[in-house]
Amino acid sequence: MNNKYIVDNILSTNNKFLEDFNSSKLLEGIANRLKQRRLELNLTQKALAKKSGVSFGSLKHFENKHEISLKSIVKLAIFLNETENLKQLFIHHNFETISDVINIQQLKPRKRGRKNV
Repeated sequence: MNNKYIVDNILSTNNKFLEDFNSSKLLEGIANRLKQRRLELNLTQKALAKKSGVSFGSLKHFENKHEISLKSIVKLAIFLNETENLKQLFIHHNFETISDVINIQQLKPRKRGRKNV
């Protein structure tokens, strides 16, 4: 194998990893998947907007510029039956032992963060 192929492969792999930390790329991916789902359902932007309760302008802006409010995303997810995926946001449980499971259940939920000193 030549070195250029190896370097290109490493860079390509790292770029995909780095995309996970790029908010613009994440939003673009969500917008593209939403558009693909809309097309699979054979819906126009206007039809999806009307059925989901999201304004046509917001939906069009999301598909083109990848910007939308969280409330509109939730409305779209409800219409597209994708709420289970939304419910998984911000859930992080890496249990290694049964004690970890017991300890997480015993923690009181925090109501605010600590002040930076």
